[in-house]
Amino acid sequence: MNTTASSSILIEAPAKLTLSLRITGVRDDGFHLIDAEMVTLDLVDRVRITPNQNGLTVDGPFSAGVAVDASNLVSRALVLSGRRARVHIEKNIPRGGGLGGGSADAAAILNWAGYVDLEAASRLGADIPFCMIGGRARVRGIGEIVEALAPVQRHITLVIPPFEVSTPEVYRTWDDLAKTKANPIGATNDLQHAALTVEPRLLEWQDKITQVCGQVPVLAGSGATWWLDGAFLELAKDLPKATVVITQTR
Repeated sequence: MNTTASSSILIEAPAKLTLSLRITGVRDDGFHLIDAEMVTLDLVDRVRITPNQNGLTVDGPFSAGVAVDASNLVSRALVLSGRRARVHIEKNIPRGGGLGGGSADAAAILNWAGYVDLEAASRLGADIPFCMIGGRARVRGIGEIVEALAPVQRHITLVIPPFEVSTPEVYRTWDDLAKTKANPIGATNDLQHAALTVEPRLLEWQDKITQVCGQVPVLAGSGATWWLDGAFLELAKDLPKATVVITQTR
């Protein structure tokens, strides 16, 4: 956290990456129970907070389409924490790729507010409790159980196709497939098959990435981001329609 002026505070809001994801059950209220490994990345939004004022503004390379009304997770985090502030977000985390950009921004607000109720934060967004803590962790329940794990430094290549995938639709499809026992067991990401069913173009991108670098990528959460271990600089040249980010874990 950096104080840049007496009236405002600048906080980094790092992206998260889900390395592995299991769906272990569904609660009576419809929330899915997970068992996941998540890590924080060196890819950050920057959130400027001016206390006791109002307003939400957004700029940056991935600001297009970001709502700046009461539906934004930042606005909802302010309500949850009972705080008031003017917030400006520099969006550097690609939207709709499963990298937790909105959750990271909300977590920055909750941390600034001194809010510590992870269970309530998880009802706002399943990734928010992890984003509040960061690092490397095992995440269970509906996201509210966060167990810190020893950090492991690794380079990661992210490939974000030029389309988004609806997380609620992926979970609904997972539910439908589970009823017919059509969900494959043993994959790194239990949502990957459902995401490919919702958005078949994801499979085309998986094949393209594999052809370029010789490594089969893994889907990040519900998508649309594919990720690989290592730094594959050639992907940016060979896949010009995608957003390719080389980053590392924190």
